[in-house]
Amino acid sequence: MAEQLISAFESSLDKTNLILKDIEQAYGWPKEQRNQSYAALRTVLHLLRDRMPVEQSVEFAQQLPVLLRGIYFDGWQPESVPIKLNRDDFLYEVRQGFPFDVEGGPERVVQVVLDTLRQHVTQGEWQDVKSQMPRDLGRMIP
Repeated sequence: MAEQLISAFESSLDKTNLILKDIEQAYGWPKEQRNQSYAALRTVLHLLRDRMPVEQSVEFAQQLPVLLRGIYFDGWQPESVPIKLNRDDFLYEVRQGFPFDVEGGPERVVQVVLDTLRQHVTQGEWQDVKSQMPRDLGRMIP
C-alpha cells in the first residue's frame, strides 16, 4: 500500500515537473528559474479557477496531476465564484500574482501557461473551460 502511494506521488510530481518544464521551454528559461514557471502556472490556474462556476472548476481540476490539484484548490473560496473578470482585469491580476518582468508581459505569461495546460487536458474539457470565459477573455484561450 505504501509503495502505491509513493508511486502515485512520484507520478504526480513527474507530470507536474513536465508541465513546468513545458512552460520553461516555451520561454527559454533554464530550470534554475523554476520559481518563475511555478508562479506563472499557479497564478493563471487560480484565476481560471475563480472565473469558473464550481462544478466546471472541479471537472477541470480532475484533469490535473494530484500535486497540481492541491495548488489549484489552495485558498479556494467556492462560495465566492465565479468572479467576473474581463481580459484587462485578468491580465492585471496576472501581473499582481506574477511579479517578474518577462518578455511579452502578462499577456505572454497567460498565453504560455494556457498553451501548456491545453496540452495536458482533454480537448473536450478545454472547450468547456473556454466556453465559461467572457468573449474578450475567451479569445486569449487557445
